[in-house]
Amino acid sequence: MSRRAGVNVPLFSCRSTKSWGIGELPDIVPFSRWLQRSGFGEVMVLPLGTMPDSETSPYSATSTLAIDPIYISLDDVIDFTRAGGIDALSDEARRALAAARDSPTIRHPEVRRAKHEALAIAFNRFLTDEWEQLTPRAAVLAAYVARERWWLDDYALFQALSRSMPGRSWRTWPQPLASREPRALDEARRQLASDVLEQQYWQWIAQTQWQNARSHARVLGVRVLGDLPFVARDDSPEIWSRADEFQKDVSAGVPPDAFTSEGQDWGLPTYNWEVIARSGYAWIRRRAERAAVLFDGVRVDHVIGLFRTYGRRPDRSAFFTPSDEGAQRVQGEAILGILASSGLDLIAEDLGSIPDFVRESLARLGVPGCRVIRWERHWHTDGLPFRDPAQYPAVSASMTGTHDTEPAAVWWDKLPARDRELFSKLRVIASSGAGGPDAPWSDGLRDAMLELAFRAGSDRLFIPVQDLFGWRDRINTPGTVTPHNWTWCLPWPVDRIEASDEARERASFLHRLAEAASRLAGLH
Repeated sequence: MSRRAGVNVPLFSCRSTKSWGIGELPDIVPFSRWLQRSGFGEVMVLPLGTMPDSETSPYSATSTLAIDPIYISLDDVIDFTRAGGIDALSDEARRALAAARDSPTIRHPEVRRAKHEALAIAFNRFLTDEWEQLTPRAAVLAAYVARERWWLDDYALFQALSRSMPGRSWRTWPQPLASREPRALDEARRQLASDVLEQQYWQWIAQTQWQNARSHARVLGVRVLGDLPFVARDDSPEIWSRADEFQKDVSAGVPPDAFTSEGQDWGLPTYNWEVIARSGYAWIRRRAERAAVLFDGVRVDHVIGLFRTYGRRPDRSAFFTPSDEGAQRVQGEAILGILASSGLDLIAEDLGSIPDFVRESLARLGVPGCRVIRWERHWHTDGLPFRDPAQYPAVSASMTGTHDTEPAAVWWDKLPARDRELFSKLRVIASSGAGGPDAPWSDGLRDAMLELAFRAGSDRLFIPVQDLFGWRDRINTPGTVTPHNWTWCLPWPVDRIEASDEARERASFLHRLAEAASRLAGLH
């Protein structure tokens, strides 16, 4: 595989002048133009799955298969423009839209308020002008529904039922629906036929816009990678439709480690791996097929959980499943093999406390793990010196940070003087003269860190967009629920990047780094 360089950025952060307060599916195209000029051949976004209206975290999705309609560009939906566009919105929706567009950060409630109404208007126009008239566009939607039926039927029905019983988990629905009795499901589809079709219509629009955007990015030489969440939330069509493949009342998380003395309880479902294995991992195969439709590759979230999942019972007792290391190794390698067989380009999120056998499996399968430069140290050597990134294995993915870490500038500000001194001994930092135990953050130090990353031995490189510029804005602070998480946006519209002197300067500098580090080859 050729050496490549990529950028990590949430789609929601990439707003354009047309956007309704949030980065939208087509907005990946103008951002890809800047990436191309900067020498990058890849962009990695966060999960795009449908979130509940009350959620902002892409890792708390109702569905890992769908695309959240919040990302649809209404200006590109012909049914909405034919219905009058923004002028067709209520006064309340227009006020919400204006507030969302004027905000420097994402205001999720206002975005959803405006978009839900607009999408309903678009669907009603499509229903009368296209669906009921059996037009060619109606036939295209019908073909999409038939092709995606394996996941779309359950998703659309679940969403329609949830809207008819707001605030209720599927576990508290009437028993015939909760247990998916065929007659009850058929009756629900009949009674909610229009609502089900509306959900299918929204997914059709979203997938069409996304595939068009990805095609344009590929023409520019930019591959689009996504993030494969470990599991959906419990109140999900994926859990409702396959309840036997999950352990009831068992919550997934991670065991105690050096950072969390009590471990973490995510409140997410725990896989019943024995049942899943008996099916030949059918659900995993389906998830891989769907991801391959949407992305060129994926970051496999919490890869250790595919080898062994840590579950907590209601009494707080905990266990690994599978419990035996041999079974864990067999299972993890089988699942990663299934994901790879779909054609997806895999990056394993193997951060945290990972058993040696997991990294041995990744190496054997040729799946690159993550090498976050600030965490790569010689942990068994006196003084704990930082590892020289130039010595990282080729089959790995270097990065300066993730969506859950503070940007490099903030990290440096907080770094103890002793660690600053150790980091400054790395050859590239030392030769720049910008480091040192008392050195403040500077443009010179920023660029030296970027050069250090580009020169890494890893064939893959992903840099959070904030670190390219030396910004201090954070995407998410783990373990917290605040209005600041998942709301950050780029400081300028992505379709006006070229108007920014800063962005033009960065593009020129980064292209030189990519060329010097032989990372331009990934563009072709």
